[in-house]
Amino acid sequence: MKHWLVKSEPGCWSWEDHVKAGIEPWDGVRNFQAAKFMKEMGQGDLAFFYHSQKEKAIVGILEVVRTAYPDPTDESARFVCVDFKACHPLKRPVTLKEIKDDPRLQELALIKQSRLSVMPIPAQAWELISAMGGV
Repeated sequence: MKHWLVKSEPGCWSWEDHVKAGIEPWDGVRNFQAAKFMKEMGQGDLAFFYHSQKEKAIVGILEVVRTAYPDPTDESARFVCVDFKACHPLKRPVTLKEIKDDPRLQELALIKQSRLSVMPIPAQAWELISAMGGV
């Protein structure tokens, strides 16, 4: 199983929105590197749900329930989406500041490629961030 992080602006699609929906496609991604990562996702993989913009924190965990398929919102037919199920919130959000302040997490794409909206999370970083969030 692989681990991921996906970002969304809470004003557009929040953790609470996803919880209400249950299972929902993660669509609208128009970055080729992010789309490549989405194509690598497998059923059962887990992803941190990150609120970008003002909050800048990991707030929940999603599970991939349908692997990459053509994104119906993409008229060019070049991009994909995956379906995520909301699993559970973190007991406490893990902020970007906390992640940046931890020397063990300095290699994360969240820090090095801050504009990337979908990224892999190494197993050790997943365990550390999960513990920070009370999971």
